[in-house]
Amino acid sequence: MTSIAEAIDTVPAPHYTVSELLAAVSCRYLRGKRRVFAGIGLPTLAVALAQKSTSPDIEQIYESGVCGAHPPKLPETIADASLATGAEAILTMPVLFGYVLQGGWIDVGFLGAAQIDKFGSLNTSVIGPWDSPTVRLPGSGGAAEVMANSQEVFVVMRRHNRTSFVRELDFCTSPSPATARRIDPKVPTRGAGVTTVISELGVFKSDAAGELCLASIHEGVTVEQVREQTGWPIKVLDDLTVTPPPTGEELRLLRDDIDPGRVYLR
Repeated sequence: MTSIAEAIDTVPAPHYTVSELLAAVSCRYLRGKRRVFAGIGLPTLAVALAQKSTSPDIEQIYESGVCGAHPPKLPETIADASLATGAEAILTMPVLFGYVLQGGWIDVGFLGAAQIDKFGSLNTSVIGPWDSPTVRLPGSGGAAEVMANSQEVFVVMRRHNRTSFVRELDFCTSPSPATARRIDPKVPTRGAGVTTVISELGVFKSDAAGELCLASIHEGVTVEQVREQTGWPIKVLDDLTVTPPPTGEELRLLRDDIDPGRVYLR
């Protein structure tokens, strides 16, 4: 994995938070990608870091219709007025979803979720039974369409435990292509679905069947810890690596240039 961050200072910093780790690792996987449909939060933070380091030409697209976003500050919502400042285009929703997303122009859909299963299906709707949930979440937004139409999907998960990495979702908001094909083999699928999951414990990559397999563990984490905190029996890739931690330059960019107000850094 070290080669992913060739353009970044390779001297590790002495301390970093989970948010900084997730943003830095996510940024490295964005290298070489062109158009990213990014959700608010950690995906936005990772894309901003990529623009200032590994992928200066990356184009950030938001669900509100903003394409080629260059906001002067980190947006707090997809409707943040700062997104319009310096944007390369602002499209209507029918054009964004009907021509850009469904047209296959998105290289990476970058999402978060409350729950994920081993095939990369996501829950952003409810925790607990639908009729009387413990927590009611924001819902799909554009996530189902992003899942179905992006060439591939990255997911960043702040928490890695058996309530977030689950054998069975409490509700399937965004079915992965692999799940959709199991339900109906004739269903048309455009992209690969979730190919990469970055969590607080490690990185998962999908195999040929669409199942998420452990590809990298973060410093200080063991495979057994990941097994204990995952709700399905995980497969471990033969070439499992240890994730390089955030570098001093990555942390400087995140803390001083990108998010000095700590909108997303915690």
